[in-house]
Amino acid sequence: MNIIAETELILTPEKKIYHLNLSKEEISDDIILVGDPERVDLISSKFDVIEHKSNNREFITHTGTIKGKRITVISTGIGTDNIDIVINELDALVNIDFESRTINTKKKSLNLIRLGTSGALQKDIKVDSLIASSFGLGLDNIAHFYSDNNVIIKEMGVQYLNHLEWPRNFSEPYFVKASEKLLSIFTDLKQGITATAPGFYAPQGRSLRLKPSIKNLHKRMASFNFQDHQITNFEMETSALYFLGQMLGHNTLTICAIIGNRFTKKYSKNYNKTIDGMIDLVLERLTVTAKSNESA
Repeated sequence: MNIIAETELILTPEKKIYHLNLSKEEISDDIILVGDPERVDLISSKFDVIEHKSNNREFITHTGTIKGKRITVISTGIGTDNIDIVINELDALVNIDFESRTINTKKKSLNLIRLGTSGALQKDIKVDSLIASSFGLGLDNIAHFYSDNNVIIKEMGVQYLNHLEWPRNFSEPYFVKASEKLLSIFTDLKQGITATAPGFYAPQGRSLRLKPSIKNLHKRMASFNFQDHQITNFEMETSALYFLGQMLGHNTLTICAIIGNRFTKKYSKNYNKTIDGMIDLVLERLTVTAKSNESA
């Protein structure tokens, strides 16, 4: 029996997972992830009942029900480093026995949907529209710290390296697919490759006082095409979510509200309305899907 050491699986005195400060019964199987902690209140305000609230650092969690569907919403903060914490700890909550510190024989799969904001990388993508990320493109290096990463689509990565003439001293980009199960719920939304950057400014081609080392990054990315899949938008979490989710056997999907277009230079006049509409859409689809599964 492989017992996980206290330095690897860190628990609080109350037997809660360390960073999220959650116990097993405090999360549902369907989890919405948001970057901004304030959006947790926005989403849970739409629940019929809120059964649990907790917070630790940037990680705020509310669990409740809406139309009979139990849903958890968690704020991750910004960046793939935080996603690494959140996904590993959520998996530990459902797939590791905290008493014996051993991995469960029978594994559970969670449904993890990230709702974020993003900038469009194609001229025809309208501000205030929604995009479902069919693939995540990782410009971060999270995936390279894990072994047996067979979920990475290597041929997409090779073509990307060649197309952009990617600097060899940078981390090698990686592509991971979204969950077909979750993507099938949102087939009416525009789909595309979402690029996950390890920063907001130069890693996304922005320049204030410091100049990016890759010139015209967003324009070069916009011209990439792999079997009719284009890079549609930039954000900062999806690649790690897709990689860790697939490696651990969970269903993952990102839906982004487009609040700006990097080519037309247009910016949303009321992005809060767009975000609210995105939340309503996702909650509606989750509850309808649950009822459909019950009647099947």
